[in-house]
Amino acid sequence: MALFPAFAEEVSVKAEDSPKEFDWLKNESFQTQDAVSIHCRFLEKTVGTQGATGSRDASSVEELDEDESKVHHKKKRKKSEKKKKKRKKLKKLRGHSDSSGSDSETIFPSDLKKEQDTDRPESDVFASKFIWLDDLTSAQKEAFCVDQKPDPANWTYKSLYRGDVARYRRKGASILGIDPHREGVTWDDSESNKKQKAKDKKNRGGGGFGDERYYSTANQRLLISESPVLLLPTETPENCINRGAPFLAFCDNKDNTIHNLSIDGSQSTLNPLGVYDPSTALWMQGKGKSDETDQKQDTQTTESSFVTKKTEDFNKRLREQPEDTELWIQFIHYQDELSTTVFIDEQRSDHTERSKSSYRAVLEKKLSIADRAVALNPSCISLQLERLKICQELWESSALAKEWKKLVFLHPNSAPLWKEYLLFMQSYFSNFSVSKVNSAFGKCLSTLSAVRDGSMVSHPALPGLEEDMLDIFIQQCHFLRQAGHSEKATSLFQAMIEFTFLKPESLQKLSTKQQVEFFETFWDSGEARVGEPGSKGWKTWMLQQERGGWVQPSAEEEEDEDEEEEEVKDQNQPRWKVWLDVESSREAGHWLPWRPDKSKGQTEDDCEDPDRQVLFDDIGQSMICLSSPDLQLRLLLHFLSFLGLPVNITTSNQTGMLLENLLLLTQNDNFARPLTFPELLHTGMNSVGQMTTLQGMPKCIGLGKQGGKFLNNIIAMIQPLLPTHHRAILFLSQIQNEKLKVLQSACSSNKKHIHSQGKKSKRIAKRLLKEPENRSSLEMWREYAHLEWLLGNLDEARKVFVTAAALGGTSGLASQSLCNLTLLWAQLETENALDIGGRQKDITSSPAVRILTRLAEGTSLSSSEQLSPVSILKARKSYDQALNCTLSTLDQVSLKQHDKGQSYRGLVGCYALFQYLTVGIKPASDVYALARNRMDELQQRLTGDLKSSEAGYKDLISNLSSECEALAIQQAALLRYHNKVSVFPLAQLRQMLTAALSTWPYCPALWGIYIQVENRYHSAGRARRFFHSIMRNATNVLPGLFAIVAEQQRKQTVDAAQRSCCHGSALPTLPENGLGHRIRGLFENATKTKMGAHCPLLWRMYMYFLVSDGKVDKAKEIFYKALQNVPWTKGLYMDAIQLFPEHLQEFVDLMTEKELRLRLPLEELDILLED
Repeated sequence: MALFPAFAEEVSVKAEDSPKEFDWLKNESFQTQDAVSIHCRFLEKTVGTQGATGSRDASSVEELDEDESKVHHKKKRKKSEKKKKKRKKLKKLRGHSDSSGSDSETIFPSDLKKEQDTDRPESDVFASKFIWLDDLTSAQKEAFCVDQKPDPANWTYKSLYRGDVARYRRKGASILGIDPHREGVTWDDSESNKKQKAKDKKNRGGGGFGDERYYSTANQRLLISESPVLLLPTETPENCINRGAPFLAFCDNKDNTIHNLSIDGSQSTLNPLGVYDPSTALWMQGKGKSDETDQKQDTQTTESSFVTKKTEDFNKRLREQPEDTELWIQFIHYQDELSTTVFIDEQRSDHTERSKSSYRAVLEKKLSIADRAVALNPSCISLQLERLKICQELWESSALAKEWKKLVFLHPNSAPLWKEYLLFMQSYFSNFSVSKVNSAFGKCLSTLSAVRDGSMVSHPALPGLEEDMLDIFIQQCHFLRQAGHSEKATSLFQAMIEFTFLKPESLQKLSTKQQVEFFETFWDSGEARVGEPGSKGWKTWMLQQERGGWVQPSAEEEEDEDEEEEEVKDQNQPRWKVWLDVESSREAGHWLPWRPDKSKGQTEDDCEDPDRQVLFDDIGQSMICLSSPDLQLRLLLHFLSFLGLPVNITTSNQTGMLLENLLLLTQNDNFARPLTFPELLHTGMNSVGQMTTLQGMPKCIGLGKQGGKFLNNIIAMIQPLLPTHHRAILFLSQIQNEKLKVLQSACSSNKKHIHSQGKKSKRIAKRLLKEPENRSSLEMWREYAHLEWLLGNLDEARKVFVTAAALGGTSGLASQSLCNLTLLWAQLETENALDIGGRQKDITSSPAVRILTRLAEGTSLSSSEQLSPVSILKARKSYDQALNCTLSTLDQVSLKQHDKGQSYRGLVGCYALFQYLTVGIKPASDVYALARNRMDELQQRLTGDLKSSEAGYKDLISNLSSECEALAIQQAALLRYHNKVSVFPLAQLRQMLTAALSTWPYCPALWGIYIQVENRYHSAGRARRFFHSIMRNATNVLPGLFAIVAEQQRKQTVDAAQRSCCHGSALPTLPENGLGHRIRGLFENATKTKMGAHCPLLWRMYMYFLVSDGKVDKAKEIFYKALQNVPWTKGLYMDAIQLFPEHLQEFVDLMTEKELRLRLPLEELDILLED
């Protein structure tokens, strides 16, 4: 058989004399005379006349180039330059061949080898070139050519090059054998369409088979941009349906009339049902896209033009209004949206380096815009902050810190700028240490004090400076507490209380710096400070010094302190466990600064731990002057809250940095107090001495014996200096603190401890009620009666309520205090009826109805007469008249006539509860809706008033908002109670909660009820959508935290259900149900926000969740990531030691490096374990 089977029939002569074993070497189909004739014509065409060995001169080469340029004038310049180089090389080689023939030169064998190599390419060129049939001199029966050069593209691609495939022209536009009623073919082979197809493919970046999917580049851009207005097709849907077909074909538009296309007649094999779209059908046949991209091109063009138009609009507006700082900030933020469109390919690809470079390019572009904006508006602080925010991701820490210092130097009177600078110093891990941050706080407060006093003439004081200074001072104290330096934080509060309330009158007119210099002499004198035994105050000390000094009293013998228990109770415990126990116990017991006891002859050298001593240099720069009595009261209440007392104070916007306790998110889980649970809610902030792990419990309730004495001494010294209404707030905080202790002790199962705590709390409450100011205070009697009820003494509590109501007289609904007391009593009786056996059928015998009716009548609440239906009707009419009268006064309210402390929650709550117990839940909801709507209208009217910027109007608006929020909590609690005792649709409760949470999205009580309601549903889609709508515009981390808690509770329910399916056998690992991924997504989204990134509670919850989910390595990564945002939180390190005990040494060294308070070094721990 021949080597080329296609020409085997042309062989007619065979060599008979050749051996048969060499037949396989012969190409019997090759004709020698054809090869010679083709070779002659090839040389005549390319070279002209063939010489023997003569070389061509330069002119012949130029003429040849001119001839070729006439034929191939359309070729590219690159190709012609390559040809010229090739011919010059050929000329050089042939020139060398001519010169080699002379006698004067020596001929080497290598030269002969080069000549042979030079002659060889001529035959190779012949063998690798195609010859057209028209160029042959003699006609052949079947012309052919030999291509010995391999084409690597045939190995790479799955098909031949389209240029190697013969083209043809189609006759007609139909295919034989198809059903014209059911099938159709569309031919698009015109040259214009082919060019358009190539252009579309280029625009799509290489394209691919099939229509662009939802994840393609163009569709991603469409999702980001605003959707253009598309015109609907004029054809009706009936036109798309083939009436003669036995099935309904799917159709998209008029271009794709029927989707069962089959260009090659392959419908029966590739698309038997005709349900594939055109792109899929073409892909199944191995063909490319059809030319149906006109609409997509228009859409992409529209989107591109929209982005360009928006950018041009920004540029035009900024040229016309360069002083519009908000517009500059919008333009800077717009770069993120623009970059998402431009770099979407890199964001979807796996090339991380390219994505990083693109992100850095965007940052540099934003920085250039910010520099331009700052240059045009150098006094705008918001632009400066935006610029530094961008620089934080581009610059090194040293350069960034230098730029921050420069900025606060240029704007020393801006308190918001100082807050941002302190947040940067506090959260930038590479440059963080406790001493640096503490000195930055001192520098900030001393500078602002100079601005306030007028010492800094170059910069005037801005409005609200004192309030901002107080917020910064409170932030410093909590920073030191969270870092473990409780002694310094307590000393700061002590010094500030002395400096504010016990200042000598002769120093009032001096500047803050001069007052601090006088105060230093008192602080270093060794005299007792506020809260310590024997303290008399700075003012008294100054007067005594002017008179000749103190007369040392005889030292009073104090009772011996309780013997300290052994710190290491069980030496068999792991080393890390012992360290955590001892560290927590020392935090709880050593939060007061150490002072030498002169009666015992102690000196400063007797202190075992030098860090417990606080020098004046640590606190001197942070002293500030507060002239407003309200701010002075806020300072005192913050100190009481720092010590653990429940006080109602307005916190700043940075409360997320102080959240550390899980009780904020889980305190509404039990139904023991469905109506009265909002009485004492945890704020989420730990008090001093409660440094434990996230799931750990404090060592003792309150501050202990020593802390209780300290607190009583402070109140006893400061209370006589306050106005009457401020003293009432202090008394109320004290008795509420005893209630809180009783509630905390009730959570334990130790009945003996509950009994002892009850006796202590009752003794303190009675002592407070014996004060002359509190004997007629209904608020104090109300709290004491509630305390008795919590201890289980219901009869004693009722007697206290009756006594307190008798003190209120017969004022009835006109007294706010009496309404609040009656409402609490009625709520407690309603809850007690639920414990006994549900609601009573006869409402006239209900204790709660009787109490509320007697209040409306104005008679004694102790009356035990049976109620009549007439008395109930009269009481309802009295409630209605009182409510309408109260709400009507809201429309005529003025700043002078309105009392800032006026409360409406008592009257509205009593009326709503009365309606619920006598009529039903709908009338009660109508009462709440009426009151809230009227208050909302007044609040909106005052907000839009021109005078709303005044401080009095701000307080009035804040009071109305808090009243509306309290009414919403009451209504939600009542609806939840009704849902528990009877059949009630949850839709109404959900609707009320969503409306209230949309108005007050940072209310923990409402979020707790909402989570309980939604967890009763198996479908979580509604709750997730609502959480997403709230978190999208939230500036606080609370909604995100409650969303995480809701998903975690749902996951616990699902995991419990999966375990129950195993019939007692434990699952090694629970199957993934998707909730874990969702919870991690919520954590990641929350930590990306500004408030979430600096929230210690969020990071600690994230770590515990990952460990509980079995992802320990990921939890370690989150710990180190948390250190980049909250490096000052000592509780975070303690959690890490509990979760990753093998890294105890590493974490302790890290705490030492960052100067966090370490009370038990590991060397001391080893000594304790040996002993």
